[in-house]
Amino acid sequence: MKVLLLGSGGREHALARALSRSPSLTRLLILPGNDGMAHEGQRVTDIALADHAAILAFCRQEAIDLVVVGPEAPLVAGLADDLAAAGFAVFGPSKAAAQLEGSKDFTKSVCNAAGIPTAAYATFTDHAGALAYLRAKGAPIVVKYDGLMAGKGVTVAASLSEAEEAIAALYANEPAAKVVIEEMMEGEEASYFCLIDGETVVPFGSAQDHKRVFDNDRGPNTGGMGAYSPAPVFTAALEAETLARIVRPTALEMVKRGMAYRGVLFAGLMLTAEGPKLIEYNCRFGDPECQALMLRFEGDLVQVLAAAARGKLASVQVALQPAHAVGIVMAAKGYPGDYARGSVIRGLDKAAALPGVTIFHAGTKHVDGAVTSHGGRVLTVCATGNSLLDARNRAYAAVAAIDWPEGFCRRDIAARGLARLGQA
Repeated sequence: MKVLLLGSGGREHALARALSRSPSLTRLLILPGNDGMAHEGQRVTDIALADHAAILAFCRQEAIDLVVVGPEAPLVAGLADDLAAAGFAVFGPSKAAAQLEGSKDFTKSVCNAAGIPTAAYATFTDHAGALAYLRAKGAPIVVKYDGLMAGKGVTVAASLSEAEEAIAALYANEPAAKVVIEEMMEGEEASYFCLIDGETVVPFGSAQDHKRVFDNDRGPNTGGMGAYSPAPVFTAALEAETLARIVRPTALEMVKRGMAYRGVLFAGLMLTAEGPKLIEYNCRFGDPECQALMLRFEGDLVQVLAAAARGKLASVQVALQPAHAVGIVMAAKGYPGDYARGSVIRGLDKAAALPGVTIFHAGTKHVDGAVTSHGGRVLTVCATGNSLLDARNRAYAAVAAIDWPEGFCRRDIAARGLARLGQA
């Protein structure tokens, strides 16, 4: 099969690597990709992800058999609808179904209709109403922008003043912004992934990530500074409960609404004393969770994703290695704020040659034969091992082999999982 993969980050590099190893693949095209993933397939750099007409024309020209959409923005913008209307198999939900990520208020309405456990909430489109509700509820509390903000539109406010500042910032940028304010849930977070084709749900594994920029969960939220899979806290019993009370009811409710979900559904969960509750949904693989998951995937990813795209998901199974995988994000100093580009990164070949190590690129650029930084989150340094501790040690050994003074990473990735396993 000839496959077109859309996206350019570390998630897409991991997908490209897995797709390129699929027996069903005849050719992989990546639009636009990045310099670090060029060896996985042929890059297409002259078409913008927002240019649906140009993407459709390219698919016709190349007779593409399957389109895999990596990032969320094109899905929320309706790219899957345009591709499907033109007769192309596309892995990714419709614009209507992608509201599960594109609108937090929409997801809450699905939860209410299907009886899915989640945090109590209220939605506002005016500053005064949001403030009045906030002051009536008090802190701690969570403030969320309703739409897409690259994973950075959420404030977990410990104090009333922090929540007021978050609300003020959202309305300063957008006077009629839709803002969701919800109760603070207590527990441990976990990420759970499933492939869905209408009413068919196929599990794709668990992970835990690290959102804050600095060790011990300090500093602002980021797109993600590291992840590990599987999540030790996410037991078989919790998985069964999540499928029965959260994911499957969501799939059925979406069918009932005439917007059947097709693609990967990423459930962000809070594991509370009352059981798992939904924090939010994402309509794509996580980043950096995807990097860890894809290192554990066994089988023909092209075949699996094509089955989901064509409504035949019930005919396939997903197999994950029992191994553990850890991914450590190396970012440019200053991220998630201002950062410089163009610094040289050395030692990548040495690091990649270490046992069990795989390095995924997100923000690199080749300049005069050197690998340079070209983004905020630049690399995800990953490793697999027979235990979480083994995988973590291998990943940090690879980080140590990389010579990049202008970069940094967290030093406590997977510490929570290790503590749970008694391996800290």
